[in-house]
Amino acid sequence: MIIGGVSDVTDKVLAEYAKTPDPRTREILTAMIRHLHAFAREVKLTEKEFQRAVAIIAELGQKTTESHNEVMMMAGSVGLSSLVCLMNNGDNGQTETSANLLGPFWRAGVPDVENGGSLLRSETPGTPLIFTGHVRDAAGRPVVGAKVDVWHSSTVGLYENQDPNQAEMNLRGVFTTDENGDFWFNSIKPAGYPLPIDGPVGLLLGAAGRHNMRPAHVHTLIYKPGFKTITSQVYTSDDPYLETDAQFGVTKALLGHYVLHEGETPYYTLEYTYVLEAGEALMPRPPITGKKLAAE
Repeated sequence: MIIGGVSDVTDKVLAEYAKTPDPRTREILTAMIRHLHAFAREVKLTEKEFQRAVAIIAELGQKTTESHNEVMMMAGSVGLSSLVCLMNNGDNGQTETSANLLGPFWRAGVPDVENGGSLLRSETPGTPLIFTGHVRDAAGRPVVGAKVDVWHSSTVGLYENQDPNQAEMNLRGVFTTDENGDFWFNSIKPAGYPLPIDGPVGLLLGAAGRHNMRPAHVHTLIYKPGFKTITSQVYTSDDPYLETDAQFGVTKALLGHYVLHEGETPYYTLEYTYVLEAGEALMPRPPITGKKLAAE
């Protein structure tokens, strides 16, 4: 086709993509084109700004490695991850949900751990934590035999994949719910942590005058055939960054209440109930596949 002028571009492009054979692919592509073109028109995007945007998009891919996913961090930093999660869970956004962001740090292939076991695979300073999780269906019945993948950061604010000083798979483990639909483990109370800001996410946060901190949380991914697989994050209710989370992940339903037990060796306990919805059990694609090496 031949473009007659600026008013012609969008219609001509849409006409071509309207020929896309798959209906859902066609719906997504044509909507994306309409909104991208409308955005460029609304802000009167300059050529210099367009070239800079293309460079930033390319850098998102260049900064993504086997141990770091800049694209996933960017999606969270503009609230897109949270929006997609809430639209697709809790009866499609109608009710509260245990579901939350997958985040950029989940790894596949984490070893199984017996209930009551520890997530610590190397010396990791911090106040001990005993976590008890209850997995229930929408009617409140125990979900028996669910696989629960757990991971969280250390008290220095790093996941093991970011930190060559932590053992492989430290602060990670896969549990199986018992006949009561419960699982439990020992670990340390996690700390909040900063997002890496040496790439496009740092540029975005800096331009917006936002900090790069995430409130402390414990991740879970729960899988059981017959139920929709969910990822979740249970947050510390007294964390100073709850209201300004750099990834827009905090919801009221996911505030956990840590109980401090004082004594010769202080420790925390935390209980949380996860609710699964009926649906298809699908595992997400891991955002990372390996661990950062000391030389990197």
